[in-house]
This record gives sequence, C-alpha cells and structure tokens, in this order.
Amino acid sequence: MMQALRVAATGMAAQQTNVDVLSNNIANLNTTGYKENVAAFNDLVYLNQGGVGATTSSAGTITPTGKQIGLGVNVSSVYRIMEQGSINRTGNVFDVAIQGEGFFQVQSPDGDTTYTRDGSFQIDNTGQLVTKEGFPIEPNITVPEDAVDLSISSTGNVSASVNGDFQDLGTLTIARFQNPAGLKNEGSNFYSETEASGTSQTVDPGDDGAGTLLQFALESSNVDSVESITQLIAAQRAYELNSRVISTVDDMLSALSNIR
Repeated sequence: MMQALRVAATGMAAQQTNVDVLSNNIANLNTTGYKENVAAFNDLVYLNQGGVGATTSSAGTITPTGKQIGLGVNVSSVYRIMEQGSINRTGNVFDVAIQGEGFFQVQSPDGDTTYTRDGSFQIDNTGQLVTKEGFPIEPNITVPEDAVDLSISSTGNVSASVNGDFQDLGTLTIARFQNPAGLKNEGSNFYSETEASGTSQTVDPGDDGAGTLLQFALESSNVDSVESITQLIAAQRAYELNSRVISTVDDMLSALSNIR
C-alpha cells in the first residue's frame, strides 16, 4: 500500500506539470506566432515480482505473463506543435506573416541570430526594419525617410516609391530547420538554434518548400481554445483521481493500524 502512495504522488506531479503547460497555452491564445506546447507522459520502471517467462516447474513450463508492478508516471518531454496558425489581416504596412515553414531572422543585442514567427515589424529612427523590441531584421532593410507605398512581395522583395521612383530596398529571407520543434524558447516570441533543431538554412520565401510572405497580416497563435479547456478539465480530473487514491490508501492504513 505504501507503494500506491508513491505511485499516486507521481501521477499528481505529472498532472501538475500538464496543467502548467496547458495554462501557458491558454495564456498565449492571442500571442502572435505562438506555437502550442504538449506534455508527453511515459510510465516509470516496473517492480518485477515474477519475471515474464520465468520457469514454473521442472518440466520447463513458463509463466506467460509474470507479475510486474508499475511505479508510476512522469512527464518525458514537452514538445511544440509547429502547425500553422490562422492569418489575420491587420492593415499595418510593416506587418508580415509567414504562410508555411520558416522563421524570420533577428539580430539579438549580443550579436547572435535568433528566430521568430512574429512579423509585427516597425522602423527605428534610422529607417531600419526592426522588431517591436528594436532588434534589427536580418538581412538589414532600411526604408528611406521619404519612401511611400512600401511593398513586401510574397517572395520577400521589399520596395518603395522614393521621390517618384520605385526602388528595391532589399529582400527578406527566412530560415528553415530540419527539426523546428527542437528550437529553444527564449521568450518574447524568439527561438534559438540547438543541436536538436539542426543548423539553420537561409532561403528566399517560396524556395525549396519554404513559406511565402503576406504583407498587412500576422500569424495568430495555433492554440485551440476549446480543445485546451477540454484538456485542462481532463487533467484536473486525473489529478483528483490520483488524490483519491492517496485518500483510499490512507483509509486502508488507518484500518490496518486499528486492528487489535
């Protein structure tokens, strides 16, 4: 019975982590480019009180099932669902959404390259295209002060009318990864490269299966609010059931201690 207490405790701890993950998803329902996280579970090691295939007689008969007692559950990983979020029109000339695979490349203050799906860009006091934190986009795009009718094509070409002449201001490229789910969350909608993600491959939008760009729009979170609430209720029920196991075992131990 004492083992049951430990097993139920692992179940409660696992569901608490699950609730933490689900609550973060729900909190980011309106976060631009946010990708849903999912907790994955696995069972713990087993206590072998009778091995499968153990010999049961001198005639060589063996047990077909054995007797293995599970020791509980834990959260094996929290992985990211990279499914495309819906595209919302904003009307902002500097807003850009990626339709398909890929990430915008951003130069962080320490000089490293970070990656984001959040295309809510602005221009700084020098006309450089930057994130809302002021981090420059790679490759650098500078918009002249007297530029009008800024256009960003689906393939990343940035152009504008300057003194009546249409000028090419550069090309927005995107980065792709062999395993984008292996990127590390850095917060503020940024990711960093890891060994699990593989090395970034910079491509033009639309090339080699990469996503295309859509100006005047942003990608919303891919979290399904109804599904998330349903999962949250299921996690709560699982937590309650594990706590009920602890209460039941406690009652059994009390009955045992009252035997005279």
